Amino acid sequence: MARNIKNLVSQMTLQEKAGLCSGLDFWHLKGVERLGIPSIMVTDGPHGLRKQRTGADHLGLFDSVPATCFPSAAGLASTWNKELLEQVGEALGEECQAEDVAVLLGPGANIKRSPLCGRNFEYFSEDPYLSAEMAASHIKGVQRQGVGTSLKHFAVNNQEHRRMSTNAVVDERTLREIYLASFENAVKKAQPWTVMCAYNKVNGEFASENTTLLTDVLRDEWGFEGFVVSDWGAVNERVAGLKAGLELEMPSSAGIGENKIIEAVQNGELSEETLNTAVERLLTIIFMAVDNKKENADYDKEAHHQLARKVAGESMVLLKNEGDVLPLAKKGTIAVIGAFAKQPRFQGGGSSHIQPTKLDDTVVEIEKSAGKQAKVLYAQGYRLETDAIDETLLEEAKRAAVEADTTVVFAGLPDRYESEGYDRNHLQIPENQRMMIEKIAEVQPNVVVVLSNGAPVEMPWLSKVKGVLEGYLGGQAGGGAVADLLFGDVNPSGKLAETFPVKLSDNPSYLFFPGEGDKVEYKEGIFVGYRYYDTKEVEPLFPFGYGLSYTSFDYSNLQVDKHSIKDTDEVTVRVTVKNTGARAGKEVVQLYVRDVESSVVRPVKELKGFEKVTLQPGEEKTVAFTLDKRAFAYYNVEMQDWHAETGEFELLVGKSSREIILRGKITVESTAAVCKKVHRNTTVGDVMSNPALAEQGAHLIKQLTKGSPIFDTGDDHEKGSEMMEAMLRYMPLRALVNFSGGAVTEEKLTEVINKLNGTE
Repeated sequence: MARNIKNLVSQMTLQEKAGLCSGLDFWHLKGVERLGIPSIMVTDGPHGLRKQRTGADHLGLFDSVPATCFPSAAGLASTWNKELLEQVGEALGEECQAEDVAVLLGPGANIKRSPLCGRNFEYFSEDPYLSAEMAASHIKGVQRQGVGTSLKHFAVNNQEHRRMSTNAVVDERTLREIYLASFENAVKKAQPWTVMCAYNKVNGEFASENTTLLTDVLRDEWGFEGFVVSDWGAVNERVAGLKAGLELEMPSSAGIGENKIIEAVQNGELSEETLNTAVERLLTIIFMAVDNKKENADYDKEAHHQLARKVAGESMVLLKNEGDVLPLAKKGTIAVIGAFAKQPRFQGGGSSHIQPTKLDDTVVEIEKSAGKQAKVLYAQGYRLETDAIDETLLEEAKRAAVEADTTVVFAGLPDRYESEGYDRNHLQIPENQRMMIEKIAEVQPNVVVVLSNGAPVEMPWLSKVKGVLEGYLGGQAGGGAVADLLFGDVNPSGKLAETFPVKLSDNPSYLFFPGEGDKVEYKEGIFVGYRYYDTKEVEPLFPFGYGLSYTSFDYSNLQVDKHSIKDTDEVTVRVTVKNTGARAGKEVVQLYVRDVESSVVRPVKELKGFEKVTLQPGEEKTVAFTLDKRAFAYYNVEMQDWHAETGEFELLVGKSSREIILRGKITVESTAAVCKKVHRNTTVGDVMSNPALAEQGAHLIKQLTKGSPIFDTGDDHEKGSEMMEAMLRYMPLRALVNFSGGAVTEEKLTEVINKLNGTE
């Protein structure tokens, strides 16, 4: 329905407009009944609908209505499957429609800076390109159902420790290339209805009142069209937030926030025009929700459960499969050991905690998949509520393992180990689980470990087991998905969206996380995740992009449609992938880009494209990637823009960040003039390496050095030396006066500098 939003705003009183900028309660926006403006509901996600029952606790943390619990973002990202993420989004949108929810709060696109972050299970990746692609797909799916999303937590919210007061100190290049890039393409490609600001400060200003983030970048640069909502309780000063671009304060502040806005307008501190703009943005989304509301909406709970099982099957990552211990034969005796098999850890703790419509019993699902010719034994092995070793349970588990042909151990992190609100202190699983794995491996040669965790764990027992399946937090159908994978009914196709370190101290943020007091310095800069491990040559436990299959894939015929481009052009890269094994499977083809020689510090390589392809045995397909300027660019702080330098780039196609199969090359020509002003302390080398100045600079510097007893070699190159050339390269222009023997005057130097700057 067409509405004149501006006309509607003109009919509102100051009190009504200010009131609209704060919540009605914990989950509802205010309405204005006399003008036909309804109150709409927002509620938590992102991997399931968490709508509070009427009359539930006032903090809104418990007793939610049943909804499908899909795998959390850590698993969703490990599918590397954009189409599947859209299907999940559509299912979530359908459930929101059925429950009259207008906006689902998610997805979370924060970068996994440290594996210790307690909320990493709710975030996609350590890589901004992968994270943004996954988030965009999620958003598109939900919003296709006429339900809004809230991309969160904007920005630089990478830890739970002191999250409401910390000041994230991060340099501009790192901010742009890593932490903002994770949100950027999600906004540009999918236009979420809302964006949620983070609790923390970013470089000294709270995200809730950070004009640079909320207006300059989000709206003016990226073209965001919706409204910004605070994280619950994130507002510091309401009027400052409104000025910066924060339209909605949540939850209700019981009139405090709106009264501050009214007073600020009345005393001239806040223009009513600014308030009107905020209200227009709020009303636009409110009426989008109204116009897209589907009456009598419902959804098929069983169909959504089956989708959750399919997604979980693609989200789990086969990390080890020594001697083809998997898939299991559907015969003989199989021991299933571990409390997680009966009490699954299928989701993370905190605001995303879903009440599932049903929940798989993993042991039952394994029995179903194994069939009547197999015998399944179960032993608890350990207690979830403690780390203490229970000798009785351990001995029972060992007896079951001895009786079996293969033992599947379920281990991982209990709820108490990771959750919203606090960070982990280490990467270890509980001691009773570690001991159980090692003791079982002593009596059973065929041990497979299935992990339930939201983030990486150390695996000191890795060499003692034959198989490891990273199950992450698999959602309500995770038990069925595990059974599908263990018996080969589904071929594993997940790939890690984060690096697993051998030990915590290998992580690049180790020395700086979680900071001191309220100051958190991101001193590792752009070297987050695999960017650090690959560049520093630190061997990970499992690398970014890694994951095994029950079949094999060959890559061939890398083709680049252009050998040379300008940075304004696009280039298409193609590669042929063939399934050379005996089973149907899915492969994630990854494309990384490497700047061969750069004037700035850059990682060895960066992910710039990926595609998941399904192949039958013997089948081959061609996968195509299109790369534009951003694939080759870094963020140039002086230019305040993305800059692809002139030079050669490698195109690296592989199965993970560490397993590169094919390599190609392309030359990129920059069309941007890097306008660095030349001054007395500019080095000779900087002048010579600037494409815009090189030819003229060489001529002028030759004039300056002419007659110098040190640097004037004339046409006799034998007189020069590498040492002299190096000294000249890093010598400031002013020094040419000192070393010229009187041949160069200050006036002559000034004349040359003016010519180089184009001011003469």
